[in-house]
Amino acid sequence: MQELLKKIEDRSAHIVVVGIGYVGLPLVVEFAQAGFSVTGYDKDREKVRLLGLGESYIGDIPSSALAPHVAAGRLRATTDPDILGSADAIVVCVPTPLNKTKDPDMRFILSASDEIAEHQHPNMLIVLESTTYPGTTREVLVPKLTAGRYELGKDVFIAFSPERVDPGNKTYGTRNTPKVLGGATPGCLEVAMALYGKIIETVVPVSSTDAAEMVKLLENTFRAVNIGLVNEVALMSRKLGIDVWEVIRAAATKPFGFMPFFPGPGLGGHCIPIDPLYLSWRMRTLKYQARFIELADTINSAMPEYVVHLVQQALNGERKAANGSKILVSGVAYKRDVADYRESPAFDIIHQLQELGAEVRYHDPYVPECDEGGIVMRSEPNTLAYGEYDAVVIVTDHASVDYARILREAKLVVDTRDALRKVEGDKGKVVRL
Repeated sequence: MQELLKKIEDRSAHIVVVGIGYVGLPLVVEFAQAGFSVTGYDKDREKVRLLGLGESYIGDIPSSALAPHVAAGRLRATTDPDILGSADAIVVCVPTPLNKTKDPDMRFILSASDEIAEHQHPNMLIVLESTTYPGTTREVLVPKLTAGRYELGKDVFIAFSPERVDPGNKTYGTRNTPKVLGGATPGCLEVAMALYGKIIETVVPVSSTDAAEMVKLLENTFRAVNIGLVNEVALMSRKLGIDVWEVIRAAATKPFGFMPFFPGPGLGGHCIPIDPLYLSWRMRTLKYQARFIELADTINSAMPEYVVHLVQQALNGERKAANGSKILVSGVAYKRDVADYRESPAFDIIHQLQELGAEVRYHDPYVPECDEGGIVMRSEPNTLAYGEYDAVVIVTDHASVDYARILREAKLVVDTRDALRKVEGDKGKVVRL
């Protein structure tokens, strides 16, 4: 352990980050900036090619943060798993999606752990950052990476640290976002804290890898449940003839005991729609039903269908059917001012409108083209004429979109984000969630 700690302290340790997407690439940058030799390992040849050239493919990471380290030889990228054998520390940032039955898809974690085991050597630190169910590190990584060959906390050091990446956040990035860290043993925690302490301002140790895994699931379950609650309040408010947006903003003036969440067309992104279901699945294996999680998932998953229903109602009010109507979806990214469209509810909305016979196009300044859920489309240009469409559906409220122009030109607007609240004009043609 002392040998590895010394390498970390003098920055001679070689760090390999497995998976160089939205989570892995910011880590690569921080390790390189801290003076470590770091390699990004990924199966995606295009990401590896771009990183090797010092070119960023993620909006939050400018190429200027990569290029100097590539030029200095501190930063490399590869598709060759043999690089794992030269690592002193490996950080695993692979995807953890759900399968079609909403159960955890563990194949990327299992593949990464198999490759690490194949290239493993004594005095190696392995940290899993991929969001997963409590018990994964202890039940999957520890047996595979010890396997009678290495003693945990002496020859091999294993930890879990949940990623906390918020795309588009201009205030909190990798370095200044507190980092939770749990070790498989006290020695594992000591080594992992030594490494993360070099790139993170505040490291928050917890007692076990299970606890660290649960922290991430609590964080995003908290959000998913509260979004589910406010989405249901939106449905109830419409039936009561009450403006839910007014109610939430008024409630938010209370200086204690209330935190505002806002309704929307459904959940998107790589965390909130997925992470709570990892916990729900884990609890089912223990014969316990995670009722809040499952109810919130039911409500949130139904929101795209509810938006489509609002579109149909709005068109009916104009004596038009969805079948044959031209509809523009404004925004397909899962959140405002980012290019990430993974799990975006926009695609459920597009698909359901198409099933009704509508001719659907989209405009998104951040997503010039998309391929998601069988929908392959290109964005309409900024010069598009909103008046050519029978309805415009605002799904993502990007700040750069001219909403005054939408309100002025569009025949009918379904606003799922209250994007037109402060816009002056004829609100009679606006249907709000």
